[in-house]
Amino acid sequence: MPSPSTATAAAAGAPLHRRPCAPRRLTPASCSLPSRALVKFAPAPMLAHRPRPCLAVARAASADAATGAKSPTSGGQMLVFVPPHPLIKHWVSVLRNEQTPCAVFRSAMAELGRLLVYEASRDWLPTITGEIQTPVAVSSVEFIDPREPVMVVPILRAGLALAENVSSVLPVTKTYHLGLRRDEETLQPSIYLNNLPNKIPEGTRVLVVDPMLATGGTIVAAIDLLIERGVTSKQIKVISAVAAPPALTKLSNKFPGLHVYAGMIDSEVDEKGYIVPGLGDAGDRSFAT
Repeated sequence: MPSPSTATAAAAGAPLHRRPCAPRRLTPASCSLPSRALVKFAPAPMLAHRPRPCLAVARAASADAATGAKSPTSGGQMLVFVPPHPLIKHWVSVLRNEQTPCAVFRSAMAELGRLLVYEASRDWLPTITGEIQTPVAVSSVEFIDPREPVMVVPILRAGLALAENVSSVLPVTKTYHLGLRRDEETLQPSIYLNNLPNKIPEGTRVLVVDPMLATGGTIVAAIDLLIERGVTSKQIKVISAVAAPPALTKLSNKFPGLHVYAGMIDSEVDEKGYIVPGLGDAGDRSFAT
């Protein structure tokens, strides 16, 4: 089987035509293990002690793009996806365990990131179509458009671990590092590294990778920097290992249309700004420093 890069190269020699993404429809369902959990957040205060802010949940229909099915529209609300895949639950559980060694923790974070990026890229990537010659006959094909790379923005330093396997999922990416440090007293973020371009091309799809969405200060600051450079919140998808209501509420209030993909939503944040039960400091546990 050819690698994604080989497939992209093969696309260059085929007569190709751009094709818009064919989204998939999600239909209403209960909270009992949908195939792809979806939570709609209205811009309203949320109680940190509540279990899951499950305001609305949906399930992906079994039909694919060939049936004309379409994915849900946010209607201006932020959408939070918590995919109930057993592998995602497994890696979140490995990350939660305080006995997990550093090397295993970082590997688990990378595997969780791979799965969440796969879910986030569903019905989102631009494609091109054409024909190629197989060893047997001519075949119609569809490739990811190599002219529109996804912009990946890992928030240092823990974001490096969660974003480690992104290139194994997405054939064409550009990575821009963003370093933000949270003050342990005020819980406010400060920027120590900004590798973002001054102007981001119109229509660019952006993945912001931040393992812990706790108080929300860091992720809000990161998205503000992107919007200052020409991106809209509807072009951004956030990848997170664990999220909590305070951060999700801030994002919902400020960035309508944003999509967040999380491995788990925990119930609260303590006075030190840590998610409870959470998984501790993701940066310290990923790099043993």
